[in-house]
Amino acid sequence: MKFPEFNDKLFYGADYNPEQWPRHVWDEDIKLMKEAHVNVVSLAIFSWAVLEPTEGQWEFEWLDEIIELCHKNGIAVDLATATASPPPWLTTKHPEILPQTEQFGVQVPGARQHWRPTSPIYRQYAEKLITKLAQRYGDHPAVIAWHINNELGCHNLLDFSDDAARAFRIFLKKRYGSLGKLNEAWATAFWSQRYSTFEEILPPRSPQSAATFANPTQQLDWRRFCSAALEDWLVFEVETIRKHSSRPITTNFMLAGAAHKMDYAKWADQIDFVSNDHYRMQSIPYEREDLSFAASISSGMAKGQPWWLMEHSTSAVNWQQVNIAKRPGEMARDSLTHLAYGADAICYFQWRQSKGGAEKFHSSMVPHAGPDSRLFKDVVALGQHLVDLKEIRGSEHVSAPVAIILDTEAWMGSSLDSHPSSLIDYQSEAFGWFVALMNLGIRADVLPLHSADLAKHKFVIAPMLYSVSDATIAKVDKYVRHGGHFLTTYFSGIVDENDHARLGGYPGAWRELLGIRVEEFAPLLRDQSVKLDNGTRGTLWTEPIDLIAKDVSVVQTYAEGDFKGMPASTMRPVDKGTASYISTCLDVDGKTGLLDALFHKVDIKSPLPSSLLGKIEHVIRATEDKSWTFLINRTEEAIDLGELKGDLVISTTGHGRQLGPRGVVVLRDQL
Repeated sequence: MKFPEFNDKLFYGADYNPEQWPRHVWDEDIKLMKEAHVNVVSLAIFSWAVLEPTEGQWEFEWLDEIIELCHKNGIAVDLATATASPPPWLTTKHPEILPQTEQFGVQVPGARQHWRPTSPIYRQYAEKLITKLAQRYGDHPAVIAWHINNELGCHNLLDFSDDAARAFRIFLKKRYGSLGKLNEAWATAFWSQRYSTFEEILPPRSPQSAATFANPTQQLDWRRFCSAALEDWLVFEVETIRKHSSRPITTNFMLAGAAHKMDYAKWADQIDFVSNDHYRMQSIPYEREDLSFAASISSGMAKGQPWWLMEHSTSAVNWQQVNIAKRPGEMARDSLTHLAYGADAICYFQWRQSKGGAEKFHSSMVPHAGPDSRLFKDVVALGQHLVDLKEIRGSEHVSAPVAIILDTEAWMGSSLDSHPSSLIDYQSEAFGWFVALMNLGIRADVLPLHSADLAKHKFVIAPMLYSVSDATIAKVDKYVRHGGHFLTTYFSGIVDENDHARLGGYPGAWRELLGIRVEEFAPLLRDQSVKLDNGTRGTLWTEPIDLIAKDVSVVQTYAEGDFKGMPASTMRPVDKGTASYISTCLDVDGKTGLLDALFHKVDIKSPLPSSLLGKIEHVIRATEDKSWTFLINRTEEAIDLGELKGDLVISTTGHGRQLGPRGVVVLRDQL
C-alpha cells in the first residue's frame, strides 16, 4: 500500500465541484474550508464536459486556478480522471459507446456513467483526457492522489452490447483454453447447450428476456467477466497515469452494496490504497451497525492498513424512498466509526449542496441554509475532533479475535436463480453474525476469503459459503487442526468453482470436517418458522442432520416439526480446534445465543464489563507503543463508562467518560 502524503493530520474533506458555482463563491468556499479544518478535496469527478466542451477544445484554466487556490491555502487535491461520464458531444458522435440493457434497449444519455467498459472507442477518448490531466498535474504539489473514474460499475456493470459479447468470449477463451473444457465446466450436455465454437456464446439473460433460467455456470462466468472488465478498465486508467505521475492512485469502492457484483479484493491489488463510499440504508434493521459492517469490510480490503472514506453523507441522501435527515450527533458518530475501523480520511459527498441537478437535495458540508446552520456547525466541530485525533494517523486497525468471511464468489453463486430457495440472502446472513458479535462485546473483522490469514483469528465464521474450492477446503482444515475454531451455516460447501454439486451429501465440502451429513434440504416458506430446544426459532431453512462421526456433540435440537429431536446445530473437536454447524437461519438474538454457547466452550470473552454488553461498540487502533479505543454508543441513553482503562482524547457529547446518546469517546493507552 502507498498512502498519500500531505501533513501530519487526518484527511477531512469532500467532493468539490467549483465548476457549478460563480468564481466569487470559490473564495468563500476556501474561507469556510479553513474554518472547518478541511484539508483535502476531490476535484473533476464529473468534469469532462467542462474540461473538453467540444472535441479537441481543452479548457484547463479553471482547474489550474482552483488547484492553485487550494494549494495556497493548505488544501490538498485528490484529482479525478473525469472519465465517470462522457460529454454529450461524444455520445452524439459515437452512440455505439452507450451500454445495451438486458432487455435490448440502450442506456441513453441524460444521467451518468452511460459508457461501455469494453468499448475501444470510449477507451481511446478517455486515454487522451487522462494523459492530458496526468501530464499537466502529475507533479503538482497540491495533487496528492489520483481518483480513478467514480464508483466503477454503479450503473454500467451489466452491458449486453456486441462489444461486451466479444470481450466475454475472449475472457472465456483465457479462462478455459478450449471449448471442451468450457462445455464440461458449464455442463452443456444439459438442455442441448453444447457449443461448437466460441462465437456461438452470448451473454446470458434473465427469464424476462429468455425462455427460462440461463445456464448457472454461464451466469456465474458472466458475473465474473463483468467484474473483470471493469477491473481491466481500472488497470488501463492506472497505467495511463503511471506514465506521467507517481502519486498514489485509488478508486472509490461501494463495499456495502456492490461487493457481490465486483470482486473488490482483486481490484484492491491494482491500486495504491483502498477507498470506499458508504451511505446508510435507513430502512433496514440495524442500519447503524450496517455502517460498522461496511467499515470492517473496508479495513479487510485494506489488509488492516489505513484507507479512505471517500464519500458518505452529512445528513440525508436523495435516492432512497424516504430520505431521512441525521439526528444531532449522528454525523460525528458515523464518521468516527469509520475512523475507528482504520479510515485516515473522512470525506463527504459533497462540499457545497448543489443548487440544481439530480442531487440538489443530497446533504453536504455546506447546506442550502449556508454556514449559519446546525449542520455546518457540526461539520466544524467534527473537524476539530479530527485535529485532536491527528496522532492516530497511520495506526492500524487492530485484528479482532473473530473473523467473518465475506467471499465474492460464494455471494455471486448463492444469489443465482433456480436454487432451493430464493428467500435466503448471503449478505443478511453474514451481517446478522456481525451484529450478534457486537451484542456480545466481541470485535469482528470482515475479510475476503482469498487474502484472509485465518491463523490471526481464534474463531472464524463462514456463513453460506456456497461455493468452495479444494484449496479453500485444505486452508480451513489446516486452520482447524492447528487450533482454530470454525463455524459455518446452511447452504455452505455445496458446489465447486464451476457450480457443480459436491456429491455424497451435504454440506459437501465440509462433511468430513464437521462429521455430519444431510441428505436433503428442507427450506421454509416466508411465514414459517421452527422452534429449537432453547426457545429460539429458525426461519427460511432447515435440514435433517445425521451424525457420521462419534465425537460430534449436539448444541441445539429442533423442538417441533418433522425434525423434532434431531440436531439443529453441532460442534466437533478436530485435533486442536473445533468445527461447528448451524442448519437453520437464526435471527440476531438466536445467533447471539448460539455464539455465546460456543464461545463458552472455546474460552472467548469480551473485555467489556457485562453492564456495557449490547450497549456500546468498541474498536481499537494501535501503533507499536499506543492504542486508541473507540467506544460508540449504540443506544439513545447516556452510559457510564466506569473505570475503562485509558486517557480521554475526545468525547463528542462533551460529558467526559459519560457517553451520551449517539456519542463517541476515544481513550488512549500506552502499550
